[in-house]
Order: sequence, then structure tokens, then C-alpha cells
Amino acid sequence: MEKEEAVLALAALSQPTRLEAFRTLVRHEPDGLAAGDLARLLEVPQNTLSAHLSILSRARLVSSERHSRSIIYRANLGEFRDVAVFLLRDCCDGRPEVCEPVVQTLQSCCSPKRKEQSRARSHV
Repeated sequence: MEKEEAVLALAALSQPTRLEAFRTLVRHEPDGLAAGDLARLLEVPQNTLSAHLSILSRARLVSSERHSRSIIYRANLGEFRDVAVFLLRDCCDGRPEVCEPVVQTLQSCCSPKRKEQSRARSHV
């Protein structure tokens, strides 16, 4: 990822409504949300949300797809991962112990729930 792409993504996320829209879309992966449903969840007018989603789309943090009369928005987790890696890559500067607390935090919050792990093991 280039610095300019990271700046664009971080700028897009630097506004409260856009940040909450992105976080909400992440919670609704992989199905995404219709624009109207997202506006209702965030309690913002649809035209205001549309402007915010446009900025997030230009930053490649969300994608959209038309389904009949609705537009379904999804978080682009690959792009978000690239931004996070861009930020973390330089933090270690060849010393992984510097980033270890961050990595541990991510592993603990992003690990599958125990119930899901048990279910996965029983299918193996």
C-alpha cells in the first residue's frame, strides 16, 4: 500500500458517521446492508449517508452492488487489512517484540468463539 492510499483511507475514517458506518458494515459481513437499512441503524438521513458512503467508496473501504431497487454496501476488509498492515509494518522496525502486544490484542478479540471452535472440531 502506498502512503497516499493509507492517508485517503484514514481520512475517510476520521469522521464519526463514516467510522460508525464502516464499523457497522464490518459487523454485517459477509452479507452487507442495504443503504436504507444502514441509514436507519445509524439514525442519519439517507442523503447524508450517501455522501459518507461515497467518500468511503473512493477510499476503497466499502463496495456496493445493486440488487433490484436496493444498493447493498459491504466493508472491504482486504483494503482495511492493508491499511492496518501499512501502519503496523513500520512499528516493529525489525523488532517484533515492539508489536507483540498489538498482535496479542488482535488475536484475542478476533479469535472464533469457543462454541464455533468446538463445532469446527466436531466436523473434522
